[in-house]
Amino acid sequence: MEKIESIELYHVSVPLPEPFFPSWIPGYPQTHNRCTLLRIRTRSGVEGLSAGVAFEQEREGFGSLLGPYLLGLDPTDIESVRQRLREASYLGWRNPWVEAAFWDIKAKLAGKPLYQLLQKEPKPVRRLKVYASLGEVRSVEQRKADLEHLQARGFGAFKLRVHAPTLQEDVGLLEGVARIVDGRMDMMVDANQGWPVSLIKRTPLWDLDRAVRFAKACEPCSVRWLEEPLDMHAYDDLAELRRSTRTAIAGGEMNTGWHEYRTLMEKGSLDIYQPDATLSCGISDSLRVLEACREKGLGFAPHTWTQGIGLLVNMHLYAAWGGEGYMEYPYEPPGWIPARRDALLKTPLEVSPDGTVPVPQEPGVGIRLNARALRRYGHRFYRMTPFKLAVHTVRHKGLRTALELKRSRET
Repeated sequence: MEKIESIELYHVSVPLPEPFFPSWIPGYPQTHNRCTLLRIRTRSGVEGLSAGVAFEQEREGFGSLLGPYLLGLDPTDIESVRQRLREASYLGWRNPWVEAAFWDIKAKLAGKPLYQLLQKEPKPVRRLKVYASLGEVRSVEQRKADLEHLQARGFGAFKLRVHAPTLQEDVGLLEGVARIVDGRMDMMVDANQGWPVSLIKRTPLWDLDRAVRFAKACEPCSVRWLEEPLDMHAYDDLAELRRSTRTAIAGGEMNTGWHEYRTLMEKGSLDIYQPDATLSCGISDSLRVLEACREKGLGFAPHTWTQGIGLLVNMHLYAAWGGEGYMEYPYEPPGWIPARRDALLKTPLEVSPDGTVPVPQEPGVGIRLNARALRRYGHRFYRMTPFKLAVHTVRHKGLRTALELKRSRET
C-alpha cells in the first residue's frame, strides 16, 4: 500500500506586470499573486500537488500542524484525508485546498485524468469553453476597448464587475456595456457581495431591495447570471431575490462545506452553484454539490479565481460536470495575465481562437511545475519525512513518549 513519505510547503509570490485592483477589495492594489504550494510524495515517488491562495505568509506555522496529521496516510483514502484536515482545522486553519494533492496522486495511481475519476459515467472531455472573468471595476469607455480585445482573442463571453457606491452607477455601467456588446457576446455580472472586504475603502453593501432592483435591470440586458448579489449566508434573502427576478442568481464560491450548500439548496437560494475546490470546500464537497445540482436541475459553474493550479483543479470538476456552458477564466490585463497567473506551470493555460482551453488528459490533475519559476518566486519553508518527524518528536516530547506515539500510530 502506498503511503505519504514526504511533505513540502512553499511560500510563492509572483510579481504582476502592473498593479491589479480587485473589485472585491476596493482601493487595494494587488502587486503579487501569492499562494502556498503543497508537494507530497509517496514511498514509490508518486507526487501530488496543490496550492492555496495566500495574502502574505500567514501559513508559516501550517507545516508543523499539518505534517503529523498527513504523513504516513494512504493517499487514496480520501475520507481519512478529509477527516485529518477537519481535525487540523480545530487547531488552526481551514485548508480544503490540501485535498486536491491527494486526488492528484489517486488519479495518477488509477492511470486516469482526474475528471474521469470524478465522473460516474466516464467520457472524454477534450476542451472547455471559457468566459473572460474580468476582475476590476472600469468605466464604460475602458470596457469598450477591453471587449474589442476579448473578441479578438476568441472569447465568446465575459463577466463584468459592478461595485459602485450607488445603484445608479452600477446600472449605468451595466447598460452602457450591454449597448456596446449588443448581443455579440454573452455577459455575466458579479456584484461581489458574498463576502465584503473593507480593508482600504468601505465596500458598498447591498440589501435585498438594491439586489432586486439591479437584478431587474439585468433582465433586458440578457445577463446569463448575476453573481453574489447578497451575503453568502443570506439564505432567505437570496431565495426571495430569486423569486423576484428572471435573472439567474449564482454564488457559493466561499461557502464552506456541504452543510452550507445543502442549506442554500433547501432554501432555494441559487440557480447556479459555484464552489471552488481550492478556495472553499475541497474536491469531495464540490463533487457532492455537482451531483446535487445534476439531480435537482440546477446550474454548476465552479469558481476558479486563484492561480494556475487552482484553475486546473476546478477545470477537472467542470469537465466531470460535462463541460456544457462556460468555465470561468480569470483574465484582466495588463495586471492579471496567464503568464503571471499560471507562473508555476510549465505552460500557462492560454485561450485558443475558438474560445476554449484544453483539458489535461494525462493521469492526475496535469500539473507540470515550472521548476525555474518555483526557484525564482518560491521559498520552501517546511519539509517533513518520517525520520524528521521522529527527531522532532524525540526533541520535543522525549524518547519514551516518542516511542509510545510511534506504537500508537502503527496499531
